[in-house]
Amino acid sequence: MFADSAEIYIRSGKGGDGHVSFRRELFVAAGGPDGGDGGRGGDLIVEVDKGINTLNDFRHKRKFCAGDGQPGSKKRCHGADGEDLVLKVPEGTVIREKETGKVIVDMSHGCTREVILKGGRGGKGNMHYATPTMQVPKYAQPGQPAQELTVILELKTIADVGLVGFPNVGKSTFLSRVSNAKPKIANYHFTTLQPMLGVVDLEGADGFVIADIPGLIEGASDGIGLGHEFLRHIERTKVFIHMVDAASTEGRDPINDIKVINNELKRYSEELASRPQVIAANKTDVFYGTEEETVITLLKEEFEPQGIPVFPISAVSGKGIKELLYYIRKELDELPDEPTIFEREFDLTDITFPDEPYTVEYDQKTKMYVVEGPRIEKMLGYTNLDSEKGFQFFQKFLHTSGILEELKALGIEEGDTVKMYDLQFDYYE
Repeated sequence: MFADSAEIYIRSGKGGDGHVSFRRELFVAAGGPDGGDGGRGGDLIVEVDKGINTLNDFRHKRKFCAGDGQPGSKKRCHGADGEDLVLKVPEGTVIREKETGKVIVDMSHGCTREVILKGGRGGKGNMHYATPTMQVPKYAQPGQPAQELTVILELKTIADVGLVGFPNVGKSTFLSRVSNAKPKIANYHFTTLQPMLGVVDLEGADGFVIADIPGLIEGASDGIGLGHEFLRHIERTKVFIHMVDAASTEGRDPINDIKVINNELKRYSEELASRPQVIAANKTDVFYGTEEETVITLLKEEFEPQGIPVFPISAVSGKGIKELLYYIRKELDELPDEPTIFEREFDLTDITFPDEPYTVEYDQKTKMYVVEGPRIEKMLGYTNLDSEKGFQFFQKFLHTSGILEELKALGIEEGDTVKMYDLQFDYYE
């Protein structure tokens, strides 16, 4: 079964804890600290594999976790780093955060490998905390926690041209004639159960990629039929070939069919419906007498004033196909060469932290305000303070968590130092 979307849970590796131990050495207090650092947690990485074209690998396995870093040990031994986990996805996969629907990354057009979740840093062993006044440190830093998310994977086909229309109007036959694709063809509805891609080669001109989208029906944008599942695959296309059964072999009105499908496109996306469109009036090989001229005239009178050209064709005999393809090539050449890329909307600084405990205290010995606790550790693990956005998030966190209010209640003044584990900064309003 073809799968073009999946919901999965992903987690990076937790950093290994630092170790507390003391070596045995004459005249050294308690043997001297020699606890090693914990290992780094593994990253959760997504990588494009051009050898796959579905998300079937995520249908049955839904939980993916990178390796945890190992704790440090005595004799300053460093814990082993956790193993990275690489998820292979087809090109064109868009990854969204489940709760907000925001785009994390679009694996297309040059983006072939992306670290989605960074592994936690390993904690420092007690060998780092020896000072002239504290020669026997019995404290080691815990490893940073893992990062975790539930994400939605969506496969959005990469093609220049989208072939749309009702079921059984000849799209698969057309694709098999004009490209190298070999779709299944039969005279019944929904023969095409997954998007099919084909490369069109043109003599004396650049070729293009065309995608046959499974038949749309009325109500597709509301989830009726197969079309709703595959509307996402036309979001990257620049031009639509709207194929219609001009001969009404199944008794449908071709003009009404076009209006129905265009309405579904518009309901799904106004921007999508505004893209250039060409009508391929198919099955002209079954007309008798002057029927073809009458139908094609009616189609042109209805749609060409709207800027939508009509091409009478026969996917079976090949009539009119060459003219249609060269027109499509001309349309593509006149459009800006800008791929449709879904820009990043979400990063890890958008993650909210659970209501876990923390403490705000004034240390008389160091003359610093000390803020510690699981919530603080997680925030520091998730936040890249070297980036502008990360620093802005850090400031927002101090305000919304109530830490600033508690510092003021303890009497903090401008220039005083605040310590959050390894992070120290001066307080200013």
